[in-house]
Amino acid sequence: QVQLVESGGGLVQAGGSLRLSCAASGAIFRINAMGWYRQAPGKQRELVARITSAGSSSYTDSVQGRFAISRDNAKNMVYLQMNSLKPEDTAVYLCSANITTSLLITRDYWGQGTQVTVSS
Repeated sequence: QVQLVESGGGLVQAGGSLRLSCAASGAIFRINAMGWYRQAPGKQRELVARITSAGSSSYTDSVQGRFAISRDNAKNMVYLQMNSLKPEDTAVYLCSANITTSLLITRDYWGQGTQVTVSS
């Protein structure tokens, strides 16, 4: 059984910062790419940031230069530092990871999500 658990969401004023964390646990052999998605009410889920096992990162255009994704492979953690937050960043943020389990089965796993609300 593999689990992803996010933390760090909350309410912040526009221009503020938040740092999201996601911890992976369970029967993990290897964590491949990890990423953060978000879903706002009435909108499709979108990929916000992604980081490979080698540390190469990519971002959606709307957060480029404001958000930074990082990971700690020793701790099976991924982080999302969000700066200069805007009201349009308000969404549920979900952690995702492509994981190879101890049974050598590879699939995507998802966390339950954490709410980020940015007030104007």
